[in-house]
Formats: sequence, C-alpha cells, structure tokens
Amino acid sequence: MAQHGASERAVEGLQPQRLWNYFLDLTQIPRESGNEGQVRAYLVEFAKKHGFAFQVDDAGNVIIKVPATKGMEHVPSLALQGHMDMVCVKEDDVEFNFATDPLVLERDGDWLKARGTTLGADNGIAIALALDLFTDPEASHGPLEAIFTTSEETGLEGAFGLDASMIDSRKMLNLDSEEEGIFFIGCAGGVEINASVPLELSPVTKRELLLDVTLDGLLGGHSGGEIHKQRANAISCMARLLRTISDECTVRLVHMAGGTKRNVIPSSCRATVSIPSERLELVESIATQVLKDLKKEYAQADPGINLIIAKSRKQATEASTAQQSEAMINALCLAPHGVERMSQTIDGMVETSSNLAVIKTTDKAYTLVTSHRSSILSSRDMIAKRAVLAFETAGATCKLENPYPAWTPDPSSPLAGFCATAWKKHMGKKAQITAIHAGLECGIINSLVEGMDSVSLGPNLMDVHSPKERVSISSTARIAEFLRHLCPIIS
Repeated sequence: MAQHGASERAVEGLQPQRLWNYFLDLTQIPRESGNEGQVRAYLVEFAKKHGFAFQVDDAGNVIIKVPATKGMEHVPSLALQGHMDMVCVKEDDVEFNFATDPLVLERDGDWLKARGTTLGADNGIAIALALDLFTDPEASHGPLEAIFTTSEETGLEGAFGLDASMIDSRKMLNLDSEEEGIFFIGCAGGVEINASVPLELSPVTKRELLLDVTLDGLLGGHSGGEIHKQRANAISCMARLLRTISDECTVRLVHMAGGTKRNVIPSSCRATVSIPSERLELVESIATQVLKDLKKEYAQADPGINLIIAKSRKQATEASTAQQSEAMINALCLAPHGVERMSQTIDGMVETSSNLAVIKTTDKAYTLVTSHRSSILSSRDMIAKRAVLAFETAGATCKLENPYPAWTPDPSSPLAGFCATAWKKHMGKKAQITAIHAGLECGIINSLVEGMDSVSLGPNLMDVHSPKERVSISSTARIAEFLRHLCPIIS
C-alpha cells in the first residue's frame, strides 16, 4: 500500500491529470507479453463503463469504438493504435515479480520512471493517450476506434492475428514512437534465431579453480531504437574477456547467463568458469586490462561497465569440455551484434543490425537468442545466416522464428502530409517525416486492412526496454494536446 501511495504521489498534479491517472492504473496491472489478461479486462471494463462498443478478437486484441461528437459525424473514422504488453526488465539487485507486483513510480524533474524496473511507457502511454482523449468531454472528433494489440514485444503476435473485419478506420495513428515531432512512415523487418548447443561435460579436477565472473553496469536498451548508440553488449564483452583469457590458459565453462529479451540489448552477463589453479593471478591481470580497454572504448556510449572476478562459492563437479568451451566462446565472439549497415536512402537511419540478446545454461544445453533487423529483407536474412553459421561452429541447432515484414516508407502518404502540416501549424515548428529501425505494427496492420494509411508518433521516451526507461511529462502533454488539435480537422 505504501508503494502504491508513492506511485500516486508521483503523478499527482500532472497535466492532463486524467491521462496520468489512466497511466497509473496501467502500471499497477501486470502485463508482460503473454500475460495481458488483466489489462484486457481493464480495457473491456473501461469500454463498458463509458458505453463504448468493443470487441475482443481471437488473438486477444481489444477494439474499442467511440462515437463522433456532435456535428462531427461526417468525419472519417480514425484509429489510435498501441500494444498492451510491456518488456519486463529489472535491475539485478531489485526483488520484483512482474507477474504480481505493481510498478513503483517516481518523478525526476520532467521525467516519470519506475523504481528499479522498466516503466512500460512502451506502450502504456499509447493506451493512456487514447483513453484520455476518448473520455475528454471538451474534445471534438469524428468516430474513433482503438486497436490495442497483444504480445507486440515478443513477435508482433497480436498484429499478425488481428481480425481486420472488426476495423472501420482507414487512417491510423500508431502511438508507439519515442521522439516528439518525428512522424514515422516506415520501419525495419526482423527475424529471431533460437539456438541450442547440447552440453558436453567432463569432471572438474582438484587442479582446477572455479571463478564467478560478473560483467554488469551497462546501459542496455531497445535493440531497434537504440542500437545506433553503439552501447556495449554484455554477452559480447564477456565472450571477449573469456577469449582473451583462453589465449593464455584453459578456460572451461560451467555456467553462463546474460540478457533478458530478444529486443533488449543485454546489460549484464554472468559466467562461472574453471581455470588451472596456478593461473589465478594471470587471469586477474588479464581481466583488469580487458576492463580498462572496454572502459576506454565505451567511455562515451557506455561508461558504467563493471567487471568482477571472484572465487566461486559453487560446488560444481562438472564443466563443459575444454573443446566445447573454446567453441562456445569463439561462437559468441563471431556472432554479429550492433549496426551492420546504415541506410543509403534515409540519412542517419540504421538499415541492418543484430542483437546478441540472450544466453542461458540449462541442465542439458546452452540456449541462445538473437534478433536481426533490416529495412531490406535480403540483408535481414543474410545477417541472420551469419549468426547461424557462428553458432553452428559450436554444434548448435538453430531455428529462425517470428519473422515480420518491413513497413516500406511511402513519402506520398496523405496522412503523413496532413500530420506534418498540422504539426507545423499547431506547434510552430517543422515535423520530421522518416522511417525507424525498430519494428512497428503498422506494416502488418496495413497489409491486413485494405486501404489503411498509417503514421507513427509519440512523446519523448528514453532508455526503453531497460530499468532506466522514462517518459517526458511535458512531451506527453504536448502529444495529448496535438491529438485534440488533429482529430477535428483530419479528413
């Protein structure tokens, strides 16, 4: 109860208050991808309370229809779209259960964030913006409908499963962007690799010393929206360290774990390894130098890198064979991560990238997850193939899963031109119309709903998909105001 009170105080007095009250509600509801039942019930109850028609399709998406205000019945229907789920990531030292615990909100100047966890403004802020507009008695608008989708963060599943027959609108504002004043009319396509390497174990001898290696303090972030910031990847950095050590002595993997989600740049990685007992001093010296190198290389992009090596408290009796350990370390070093190529058509946009996202150790195997994005699908598939080839050097079985198409930019989009003109008139400055490297649902929904014209916009968000995620309070207010300006004049 005390924590809920802290969250209430964090949004108290923020304008528009109704919007932030809706957002507060959402932060108190568990809504990790695949666990959207409670937030879906909340949205259905919202529709019932206000007398709005609603439907829930077979994919669990919620469509809410809001009638036009008086005198606006002639205006074409406009859809506001966002997703119900959120990426659930916490700081390592924070105890938190995303299946049951409400987020704890904190205000930091113009920013709203959550204590030690992701905030879920991606994409709860879209839902709050829509509900706020729908229930504003002063707003003037034509027919509106909300399209709230499921499991966007784990493969755009709700968008793929959307029942297009339920959608009336042929104009859609996706509210899942993170930079105010930028209107997106295209996005990258993507694909995920899931790989498994069966363990090959042998006994740990008395001549070996077990070490716990922790590499953390990295910023992490969204693997699409922030990959261009050249932040460090904790798994890649760990592989680099272990490869450097293995140049001087035998390293055997006991356990390795890093990363959380396919679309999150890993901010920490932990490994337990065995080394020859007499080589401890050498290994510590190598670790000191590698950390120094990493801090120099990432002094601007990721200055908080931290590395700790300590004698392990584990009583492991087996480790991967020296041959398998070397192969795994090499495969992780070879696996692509980061920006592969910049766009040749849109200045400053990433064309192709990879995220070495997750490694886990089970009783039977090392499991790996990577994600790959590109606005050119042949490039997406080629960079994914490179990751497969890297993992296969360690004996991995690889599956390509959850592919989604690129949203090809249409510079002639009538809706984009209309939004840009309205932004210039209302805000007094020019909007930027471009494409984004992150995946958006617009391309999928456009392909399902014939004649749909989409634009993506939103308020300023920072460090999404990480515990540092935050949303600008003033920017959110400006986007809410802009929607009220846009709805009465859109045609």
